Amino acid sequence: MTRDVIVVGAGPVGLMMAGELRLAGVDVVVYEKLPAPARESRGASLTRRAVESFDQRGLLDRLGATEPADSHFGGVPIDLTLLEEDHSGARGVSQFRTERMLEDWAGDLGVPVRRGYEVTGLSERPDALHVTFQGPQGPGHDSARYLIGCDGGRSTVRRLAGIDFTGPEPTRGFYTADVTGIETRRRRIGENLPDGSMIMAMDLENGVTRVVAYERGARPKDRDALSYTELADAWQRLTGESIHHGQCRWISCFTDASRVAAHYRRGRVFLAGDATHVQPPAMAQGLSVGVQDAVNLGWKLAAVLAGRAPEALLDTYHVERHPIGAQLARNARAAIELRLTGQEMAPLRDMLGELMRDKDAATHLAGLLSGLGITYDMGPGEHPLLGRRMPPDLELLRADGTRTRIAELLHTAHGVLIDTGGAGGAGKAARLAEERAEHIDLVTGTWAKDPGPALEAVLIRPDGYVAWTSPGSDSDLRDVLDHWFGAPRTTTAAARPA
Repeated sequence: MTRDVIVVGAGPVGLMMAGELRLAGVDVVVYEKLPAPARESRGASLTRRAVESFDQRGLLDRLGATEPADSHFGGVPIDLTLLEEDHSGARGVSQFRTERMLEDWAGDLGVPVRRGYEVTGLSERPDALHVTFQGPQGPGHDSARYLIGCDGGRSTVRRLAGIDFTGPEPTRGFYTADVTGIETRRRRIGENLPDGSMIMAMDLENGVTRVVAYERGARPKDRDALSYTELADAWQRLTGESIHHGQCRWISCFTDASRVAAHYRRGRVFLAGDATHVQPPAMAQGLSVGVQDAVNLGWKLAAVLAGRAPEALLDTYHVERHPIGAQLARNARAAIELRLTGQEMAPLRDMLGELMRDKDAATHLAGLLSGLGITYDMGPGEHPLLGRRMPPDLELLRADGTRTRIAELLHTAHGVLIDTGGAGGAGKAARLAEERAEHIDLVTGTWAKDPGPALEAVLIRPDGYVAWTSPGSDSDLRDVLDHWFGAPRTTTAAARPA
């Protein structure tokens, strides 16, 4: 039997992808080469947009308590209190906790996660893909209409699909570890040292401290030969403090390499997360951007699989997300150079710090880091929300007197058409929504608080981005609905009512 989708990789991105697909009724399975969930916490923070993405699916309560994260670029702080919106992310959220939350969600939706299965081969047929793997019982195979590689920076799927992964070779090597039993001054955004070295210490959970150390001139390291003593020695040289007595729960290394896949899609194969973009954790964005990759692709692939939308919709995944990955790689390289070039870079750091006291400059840079600055092409129009994410805390006042947050309307991963009396009249909007009632929810009400520029009606995609507004969009609502959600099955282009 040929299933709909195989997802390779059961990290946060793969699990988010599988959950998104299953939420839309897709037959999906996850293959993961590790026999059990990893216990380490490679990712320890979430950007604001990643937090909002979880909120859109009703997952924040599952994630548990978080605390606001500071924002910086290359160690230069950004004062988020200057901004009109909350751009703060969440810190101290271990990747293990995020992964466990997403696996529980995917499991509740009925997604099978097969651990201990390593994909070894891939071949494409006209209507499906054939995948071979090595599993606990030996070699096996499976087939699916589409395959999504969420299997990290050393992606097997990317290699089997022949997709280039370009970027400069690494030149620097960093230590990182999770340690208990140490008392050291917290340096949550990292501390630049005069010679171009850097240290960081931040709290995780249960008394765990994440430490990072880079000594200027240190080359990329052999991950298999790391020892905690090496890291502790480097920490003492850089700070004068000894953490040798700490208990190391996990140790790893990373480099300053930044790469981006040449293609996010090749035929029936897609890539997401670190399989498409890797960068040093200078801005804590890798996991978060990967989650947004999943939220962007999931609903589109589900629509094509259901026959509601043309396959051309899938090309918008690369069009929209590849520039984000390329920008992430560029920004990470810039942040690393700004942070680690030493005293010769001090004048530029000082100048950037002055620039960050300007509200517009701070908003722009914070938007790059938080994900709130993303704008997709939704056609001509002048409304400031067009192509941007709909603020999830904006509330509608319903006819029964209750208030509903935008995020709550997106829990089902449907499109949402909100009509407050615009869209050429509630009747027209209702009729257009009714034609697509299985995947477009019509919501009526009035704004509980003035949203800013006039907004009588708005179409929100399942990923939370605004595809059309009234007033403000120059596109016809029916055309926009057809583009993103497919033509209604009950009508033809010739027979549609005016």
